[in-house]
Amino acid sequence: MNKINIAIDGPAAAGKSTIAKLVAAELHMVYVDTGAMYRAITLAHLEQPDTSFETLVNAIDLKIINDNGQKIFLNGVDVSERIRENDITLNVSYVASQKAVREKLVGIQQEMTAAKGVVMDGRDIGTHVIPDAELKIYMIASVTERAERRLLDNQQRGIEANFDDLVKDIERRDHIDMTREISPLMKAHDAIEIDTTGMTIEAVKDKIIQLARKINV
Repeated sequence: MNKINIAIDGPAAAGKSTIAKLVAAELHMVYVDTGAMYRAITLAHLEQPDTSFETLVNAIDLKIINDNGQKIFLNGVDVSERIRENDITLNVSYVASQKAVREKLVGIQQEMTAAKGVVMDGRDIGTHVIPDAELKIYMIASVTERAERRLLDNQQRGIEANFDDLVKDIERRDHIDMTREISPLMKAHDAIEIDTTGMTIEAVKDKIIQLARKINV
């Protein structure tokens, strides 16, 4: 299979990361979870709330290592699990809307995709980070189903959560992501939309892999 880049965009809890990992593994590509990068910056912001975002992003050391799963290191510390906690989730959309943060991370992300062979998921991958990606997917799902997925994920991580609160949080994040001034969440004009409501993980993965293989026919 020729080297291509696959961009997977969509709202919170649409299943992007789970699917992107599986697609990358089956196609022997590199997986990059940009959401984890923004979560790491959010953690740094919560630890240094009085530091400007511009100063913050220029001072930190952020590394992504793909070795038996993607690991995120912030200033030499593995924060892969820490960045999935509730305080990060509640603040990441705000942090990700900051110009200095987006400019810094988009630059890193574009460097990572230059050699192709990457499956990258996020909010602005197909529209801004790699608009020339050979395959663009826009994944959606109902708010109810996304809240159910988030609840299950929290339960598996031992994090207490209330379903109604999760629904409200997802709706809030959707609003922030879709209305922010810089690189708002939107479907690229040439993206293929997949509504994952009611679909199994395997079915979504297979559909994207089928689309990717058609490009190389």
